[in-house]
Amino acid sequence: MATKSKNGGLTRIIKAGGYSLAGLRTAWNNEAAFRQEVLFCIILIPLAFWIGDNHIELILLISSLLLVLIAEIINSALEAIADRVSTEQHILIKQAKDLGSAAVFIALCYTIFIWGIILWF
Repeated sequence: MATKSKNGGLTRIIKAGGYSLAGLRTAWNNEAAFRQEVLFCIILIPLAFWIGDNHIELILLISSLLLVLIAEIINSALEAIADRVSTEQHILIKQAKDLGSAAVFIALCYTIFIWGIILWF
């Protein structure tokens, strides 16, 4: 039988928001790549409003940048878990870290593709 949580409704939403802010703070404080990508977003998001000819282009330009941040945070989470499990060299830990890195790489390539296409045409 499932137990009912004491934290429902607004309390749950507030706590979830706090956890999310803590995660963003952790990413900013501990991940140089995340800080670099945020700085690129600070520069490129205002530029997207100038480059985008319509709402669809604007959405694509900005969402591609945000996708990089999302991938970086997930990659950092995978690396933290992997390092917690073991700091020893292990093929599965290497694979997990490489897969997380590949996700960031694909997000970066997607962003370059979107920005390139919109700038080109």
